[in-house]
Amino acid sequence: MKIRNHLLTQDDGQATAYAASPNTGGIIAPRFLILHYTASSSAASTVAWFQDRASRVSAHLVIARDGTPTQLVPFNREAWHAGRSSWGSLSGLNRTSIGIELDNAGCLVRSGGKWVSPLTRRSYPDSEVTVATHKNDPPGTAPSGWHAYTSAQIESTLECGLALSRQYPLADILGHDDIAPGRKRDPGPDFPMESVRARLQGRGDDHPERYRTTGRLFIRSGAGPGFAPLPGTPVPPGTEVEVLAKQGLWWQVDVVGEVNGVMDIVGWCHSRYLASAAP
Repeated sequence: MKIRNHLLTQDDGQATAYAASPNTGGIIAPRFLILHYTASSSAASTVAWFQDRASRVSAHLVIARDGTPTQLVPFNREAWHAGRSSWGSLSGLNRTSIGIELDNAGCLVRSGGKWVSPLTRRSYPDSEVTVATHKNDPPGTAPSGWHAYTSAQIESTLECGLALSRQYPLADILGHDDIAPGRKRDPGPDFPMESVRARLQGRGDDHPERYRTTGRLFIRSGAGPGFAPLPGTPVPPGTEVEVLAKQGLWWQVDVVGEVNGVMDIVGWCHSRYLASAAP
């Protein structure tokens, strides 16, 4: 992906689909990339909503379940995606950020033996749902269902994010739940935020610690045995992981490559089941 005249294009110069939204502000100098889920039934319905002047909302990009991006606002113009928000000393992050919306139903409730969106009433199979607590939930909160992102969406987010990082001096990659924690929960616990942030900010230059699993190992949504295992786990012995953070004996890891048909497994495991992969 490349950015030309503040529009997203393919490497061959072919333009990305563009569906202009009337819901825009003035010229901005982007400093942050903010990630959201749509909580709608489809990418097409989200694009249509953002094109409706009466909605008074928009984003720069919408990424469909198959990874296809649609641009609605040039990257140097304000889109209305963040609402009441703050980060550090800044407030009203619409004026300083690029917003990406991923087609995802978000938080789901259990009803009639199915996972159901409380907004659209659409149901989702267990295979498309991650059961986890949100990072902003108080201790002891019961896990919820969360619509799982597709590997194509994650890859597309990385490709778009790398193009944006090359074009604009982005200081950080954040979730809506970071800048409006009492009000918003997107992109939610299924999105591998730490992995995406690290890759877009050049973690490859930081020489992360690499380990291999010493047995079949569950990677969990939080630091402890009470958290739900992530899709694609348990990973087999010898699986290579990169360590992102440590909380005592529980370490947050990013599984290298695709395992059990799942890309970007990022979660927590007990460090006793890891051995150094250093030469």
